[in-house]
Amino acid sequence: MNVELSRTENESIAMQVSQLLEEERKQLLDALSNEEANALLYQWEFWARPNQLPPKGNWRTWLLLAGRGFGKTRTGAEYIIEQVKTGKATRVALVAPTPADARDVMIQGESGILTISPPWFMPKYEPSKRRITWPNGAIATIYSGAHPDQLRGPQHELAWADELAAWKYPQETWDMLMFGLRLGTNPRVVVTTTPKPIPVVQSLVKAQTTAVTKGSTFDNAVNLAPAFLEQIVSKYEGTRLGRQELYAEILDDVPGALWKRQMLEDTRVPTHPDLIRVVIGIDPAATENEESDETGIVVVGKGVDGHAYVLDDLSLHASPDGWARTAVSAYYDFEADRIVAETNNGGDMVEHTIRTVDKTVSYKKVHASRGKLTRAEPIAALYEQGKVHHVGSFGTLEDQMCTWAPSQMQSPDRMDALVWALTELMLKKDKPTVKARVV
Repeated sequence: MNVELSRTENESIAMQVSQLLEEERKQLLDALSNEEANALLYQWEFWARPNQLPPKGNWRTWLLLAGRGFGKTRTGAEYIIEQVKTGKATRVALVAPTPADARDVMIQGESGILTISPPWFMPKYEPSKRRITWPNGAIATIYSGAHPDQLRGPQHELAWADELAAWKYPQETWDMLMFGLRLGTNPRVVVTTTPKPIPVVQSLVKAQTTAVTKGSTFDNAVNLAPAFLEQIVSKYEGTRLGRQELYAEILDDVPGALWKRQMLEDTRVPTHPDLIRVVIGIDPAATENEESDETGIVVVGKGVDGHAYVLDDLSLHASPDGWARTAVSAYYDFEADRIVAETNNGGDMVEHTIRTVDKTVSYKKVHASRGKLTRAEPIAALYEQGKVHHVGSFGTLEDQMCTWAPSQMQSPDRMDALVWALTELMLKKDKPTVKARVV
């Protein structure tokens, strides 16, 4: 029996094999030798969907804009391995939002390079040297979107930029990466990211040297847990967040939102001046389960110039002890003057939780006696006046700021924490004695 298989628009060859009648499938697989069957396990073209394979043409950047669970990491890792294995690249840059992301996702993750590499071409990972080395001598060096200067000087002929839209300094890091992508005859970069309307992503989409591939979470539904699909569909289907995170749409600002993307870009800075005061704002989650909101934790400093500088967004899903430890650690890391926390839901338990971790921190509870819009409007006005600056990029926080409108009911935890911190820092009358320092 002859079974003809060819790549279709939405299915991999492997998916077609799985849909054959049992007898047809058995005959097809029995015809393979042990060596062929073993090799087939690592033949990406057999397993990949068409939109996971490199586009044809003379592109310099392959921009893969896809939703959560699409298989972006696997696609990026397979492309790097193939280019190195065939000798097309010997010096590679791997750039993630943070060093931990590079390790946990790009290198050691379930779809990372070490996990999917064939045994006969397994690279050696040296975390202390920030590099992996393949048997043929090719080397990949790990970089972070939070440290652009790491890329000042090194040269590469291939790069993989993962979650570009989540880098702290996306434009600066991207520029440094491009300056160093000058080895070989055809230097290239593959970008795997959930799309967000930041300038560097928007410019890449428009560039003539960019090949854009788009895909949704549901393209990979057969490989995702049914419970995951059921949960995200019921919670996010039809929402703006769902359009971005599931369907990989690049969304514009929301009509009526207090903050606009361009407003944040116009006031963004790479560094801050000496600071006279630092405050950590907390918006604690009301419950602790899988459906709970995050606990918003945002660090803001006031400069000697009288302007406010957003220093970090440490928001997370965690137990009360977990978020309290994160906040207290930030208190000491940033030499903060005070922690302010909203207590509408937790009351005195919020302070008790923080005091359990450290009794000595300066703490102030705040109560939302006015509506969210009333609290947020004067803070948005400070942004419009150019008096608040983000030191780097904080993707999820900025998404909340630019997509929340007064008519919406959901509670944007990160934005709330930001508002509390900036209110304490910029709008309160009880100002402390000035003491200049660098954070």
